[in-house]
Amino acid sequence: MKQILLITLLSFSLLSAVSQDHFAPLDQWLERETPQMGGRAVLLIYKNDKLVYSNAENALTRRQKMAGRWMARRQKKEVNLDDFTPDSKLPIASCSKWLSAALVMTFVDEGKLQLSDTVGRYLPALSQHGKGQITIRQCLSHLTGIKAPELKESLQQMKNISSMDEAIKQIAELPVEGAPGTVFRYSNVGLQIAGAVIEKISGKSFEQLFADRLAKPLNMKRSDFGNKAVALPAGGASSTASDYMNFLIMILNKGQFNGKQILSAASVAEMQKNLVTDQVRIAYSPAEAGLTIGYALGEWVMENGTEGSRTVSSPGLFGSFPWVDKEKGYCAILLCMSIKPEGRHERYQELKKLVDSLL
Repeated sequence: MKQILLITLLSFSLLSAVSQDHFAPLDQWLERETPQMGGRAVLLIYKNDKLVYSNAENALTRRQKMAGRWMARRQKKEVNLDDFTPDSKLPIASCSKWLSAALVMTFVDEGKLQLSDTVGRYLPALSQHGKGQITIRQCLSHLTGIKAPELKESLQQMKNISSMDEAIKQIAELPVEGAPGTVFRYSNVGLQIAGAVIEKISGKSFEQLFADRLAKPLNMKRSDFGNKAVALPAGGASSTASDYMNFLIMILNKGQFNGKQILSAASVAEMQKNLVTDQVRIAYSPAEAGLTIGYALGEWVMENGTEGSRTVSSPGLFGSFPWVDKEKGYCAILLCMSIKPEGRHERYQELKKLVDSLL
């Protein structure tokens, strides 16, 4: 009996060592690239119903620590220079869009909303300014035709908004640059409209809807949209690598998480259909999306496969990069905090290629 136990322990140790050696190239990549990603980063990979890789690299330089303290003072926040872990809570910027689109799709699943519904039906202010015929689908895919301001200006304007109705009134007054469905402009506008619509339908705040319909069933205990007077569906969420991984697992498993159907398989599939065709003019696309080939509902289509989209993603302004590879059957998230966009999409591409080679 002792011999069997000893052999079992030795076998387990050997397998563990082999596994660690197998992912050594990822450890090396993370160590090499983290200084360019703000000095702290977490990478998680999930495949075959388990987490196959989890690592955090923490290498803040003196300059990065000084910058962190300066930024905290400027924002009147407490400085946090702690090491990152899978449970570290960070602002995730445009990674929020994937969450928000999924939240809207819960209403589609319940028959309370259709992607073809026009927004003027719910938000008269948009109809009064000639924008009532925009559809929910166009809102989730940045195809509203509204010429939104630059991101910094848009965020600054939102700071002075005290209600969702006021936010929609402001959007209603923006200029138009093309018919809905014909122009792609990556912005906060469409998701804000969609968020206002589901607030009108439900009578609840966007924050509460996210908590009830996604965060709780997905066990995302440290994820929220800031508990502010007006939520920013396009970029206002904060989350952890562990929490966001639960969302990715649900997407990978066609809407299921822990045996429960959070989204229908049909809704997950609908979210992954590229809507930026050759007939659509690209007015603006961010640098971090440089490797992509299309956009669906709240997510980029990174790679095409034999049957439509193979890999979908929703990278954020601060460098975080979640993705789901349907053909290889895995999902992953790189969580970091950096405002430098230089070389970002090349870094994403290199990481994705390396992970693919190891899986």
